[in-house]
Amino acid sequence: MQFLFKIYQRLTWLSLDVVLGSMAGMLFFERALRVELDWQEYALLAMAVWCIYTADHLMDARKLAAEHAEDRHHFHLIYQKPLLLMLSIVGCIGLYGAIKFFGFSQELFFGAGLGVVILGIMLAVRKLAAKQALLKELSSAVFYVIGISWLPWYEAPVIDYTWTAFGLTLLYMGLAYLNLIMLSSLDKESDSESGFSSIATIIPQEKLNPRIHQLAIGLILVALIGLLLVNSLYRIFPGLVLLMLFVHYLSFFKSDSSPEQIRMRMEIAFLIPAILLLL
Repeated sequence: MQFLFKIYQRLTWLSLDVVLGSMAGMLFFERALRVELDWQEYALLAMAVWCIYTADHLMDARKLAAEHAEDRHHFHLIYQKPLLLMLSIVGCIGLYGAIKFFGFSQELFFGAGLGVVILGIMLAVRKLAAKQALLKELSSAVFYVIGISWLPWYEAPVIDYTWTAFGLTLLYMGLAYLNLIMLSSLDKESDSESGFSSIATIIPQEKLNPRIHQLAIGLILVALIGLLLVNSLYRIFPGLVLLMLFVHYLSFFKSDSSPEQIRMRMEIAFLIPAILLLL
């Protein structure tokens, strides 16, 4: 188990856990919107997500001292130069691959525009720092789900633009937001020591945790209602989100594990939609 945990740590520090979760999330929306995506689109998503999260961690790492505790930020601090080189290479490969696959089409320009907007939001949140810390997790969750779902939405026929599909997208955003504020709560001490702003450094823990509990219960109830009300064709999708929510709830509120082990379980929860590959 300790060996597997060490492997997970390395995946986390390299942002590969987020990459895999993003690919599973795009599969979720591909099946929910009844479209067929090519493997190249998954590869391009993986490269884009890795570049965004690696750039984000590298910007955070610039604020740290060399003696900072060993974690994902410390990893990016120590290996800044090779990671910057990898970031440049992966970014160039991704751009070349996107032009080659999509051509100079609407998909390319929309995807590029979305990337610029996300980068602009990231930079704005950093510049405003504590003033807008409460928006950090919310904006990240919204743009994360937009990033993994826009291609399925773009390629879906208008007839599949249903209230169920919109509801699933909003529910997934709620799950992503819950994940981020839970992680923020787990990272409160290290974020405070490093000078990072987050919702947990603004709202006292005794007030934040009840809000997290209320949000988790509310999302679970919404997912249960969706499971009961949607057409049987779509029932598996709120069911998968419900399962991911239960993993988050039980990991955060019903576990005596270390923060890193709790984080691992919650990140692994985002791989649950990969079950759709078997169906």
